[in-house]
Amino acid sequence: MLSATHLACSRGERLLFKDLSLSLAAGGWLQVSGTNGSGKTTLLRTLVGISAPDHGEVCWGGVPITECSDEFKRALLYLGHQAAVKDELTPLENLTLGNELDGLPLAEADALSALQRLGLHGRGKLPTRWLSAGQKRRVLLARLLVRPALLWVLDEPFAALDTNAVALVSELIAAHLAGGGLAVLTSHQPVALAGGAEVVL
Repeated sequence: MLSATHLACSRGERLLFKDLSLSLAAGGWLQVSGTNGSGKTTLLRTLVGISAPDHGEVCWGGVPITECSDEFKRALLYLGHQAAVKDELTPLENLTLGNELDGLPLAEADALSALQRLGLHGRGKLPTRWLSAGQKRRVLLARLLVRPALLWVLDEPFAALDTNAVALVSELIAAHLAGGGLAVLTSHQPVALAGGAEVVL
């Protein structure tokens, strides 16, 4: 359902990769690997339509994402490498705002339940700036529980997490795939998921 053909991307005058093609069907996942600066984040941003490739195209259901942007955005949950949460808001407000921006109302009880499952019990209404880097990452990852999406694109989802949180996020991804979802992720850590494919940049 997600495919890319003959992608080429550069940063400034430096070519990051070229002639890259991939295809991902329901229940499938892909790990993007490579050294720092190899273009992993650039590839993910290209796959979700944030960055345009120098060459090639990305398709969703066989249709270029530039031609089905509304449908693609509804099907997509993209979590970037940086913990994209606002320090001046509480974790509860961050989750609620994220869903509101996607046009998906979120009940407070559902948001608090998601935060609790990610190990943030009792912290939902504290200012996010009081949280550690790992806890802020958990706030972002709680979106996996409250934002319905068929395609998850996750840039370093295990960054700053302890062993238990890594196991939990792995379980969430596995359940998503078992339900027919798709996932593309980067990670410097081993990924405890069966099957899958790998692109090395």
